[in-house]
Amino acid sequence: MEINEQLAVTEAIIFASGESAEIMKIAEVLGTAPEMVVRIVRLLNERYESYGSGLRIISVSGGFQMTTRAEYAVYVRKALNLKKNTPLSQAAMEVLTIIAYNQPVSRGFIENIRGTDSSSAVNSLSEKELIEEAGRLDVPGKPIVYRTTDKFLRCFGLESLDDLPPLPERNNHNEEGTS
Repeated sequence: MEINEQLAVTEAIIFASGESAEIMKIAEVLGTAPEMVVRIVRLLNERYESYGSGLRIISVSGGFQMTTRAEYAVYVRKALNLKKNTPLSQAAMEVLTIIAYNQPVSRGFIENIRGTDSSSAVNSLSEKELIEEAGRLDVPGKPIVYRTTDKFLRCFGLESLDDLPPLPERNNHNEEGTS
């Protein structure tokens, strides 16, 4: 398959996938190495950039997804009658942070860290598809555990959880100022 056909096939697969198209699956279809798929996507993005396209391809969880450029979001929302995304509450951000850095976690774990009921925040994050159920713990009551989703990665501009910023160091100083 020549390069122009590989570009077209890759673009079609990523577009038709809607969500993230796996690099390995694209490589298999093209009969090429995953590294070549990465180069092909880079070429597609260079093309989009060169002619001022409203589209781009991003890397998400070991795959690629076609998205609109952020600067055109207001127009897309208007055309599709979408409401502006409401920002997450402080409680939801706290819960999301706990899940992102410790996943999979139960609601009990979240509430133990926060010291308060987190049901509303967990439900809100689940409705927004930023978190999802990831099974149940093998303990009495078999509580549900939660993890973040690919939508979480996309919304926060992350390729993977490895891209999360490091947590700040905690200072454990005694009263005399020594550690």
